Amino acid sequence: MLIESPILKAAGVRHAFFTREGGVSEGLYASLNCGLGSGDDAGRVRENRGRALERIGLGAGDLVTVHQVHSGEAVAADRPFAHEERPKADGLATATKGIALGILTADCAPVLFADTEAGVIGAAHAGWRGAFGGVLEATLAAMMRLGARPGVTVAAVGPCIRQRSYQVGPEFRAQFVAQDRADDVFFRPSRQPGAWQFDLPAYVMKRLARLGLSAMEALEHDTCADRARFFSYRRACLVGEKDYGRLLSAIALPA
Repeated sequence: MLIESPILKAAGVRHAFFTREGGVSEGLYASLNCGLGSGDDAGRVRENRGRALERIGLGAGDLVTVHQVHSGEAVAADRPFAHEERPKADGLATATKGIALGILTADCAPVLFADTEAGVIGAAHAGWRGAFGGVLEATLAAMMRLGARPGVTVAAVGPCIRQRSYQVGPEFRAQFVAQDRADDVFFRPSRQPGAWQFDLPAYVMKRLARLGLSAMEALEHDTCADRARFFSYRRACLVGEKDYGRLLSAIALPA
């Protein structure tokens, strides 16, 4: 039902990258769909969130999420937002105990941060647009405003789409190379002429490496390739499914 990061576990923070297993949803959303933005029954989604948060010692009402828009924006939170009041952002930071920062994904990279000395945590939704647009940097900056220090902050990149599953067109690659020619290393030719395979977790790790963190890691899971354990937007599109579930990644300060 959940995957832990060795780095975050060693830091002593409560966290989990949840799989799609262990919930009550059915059909396309089977079974731990945590996305209220999906077409799933809202009551089942709330039950799934409660089951997930229970695994890290909290309840569904303690979960803080934002209206994710693939941006480079991050906000601080000291309490959960009402669903209709969620700010449009893709990064979160807090120094408040008793709440969990949550990120929803279905191929994008969830990134969890922690500075346990300062008692500050962060979470980022890093799809290619967010990572390219600076959401990782914005999340760390929001943490720093609460007292976090990069040199003692650790970060973990959770399950996401990996290079073998992520085919893109030449215009996609051109954006990255135009910003930084060295980013060409994150692309390799696809079997389809003119197309490329993009390495999202490696790109995210490069952006994290520039932040001067104490330690970081990327977990080895491909959300698109592993239907049994993960939801995937790209896989749903490839097989013609009308919708898809969302995976929850969450982090909370020690009690």
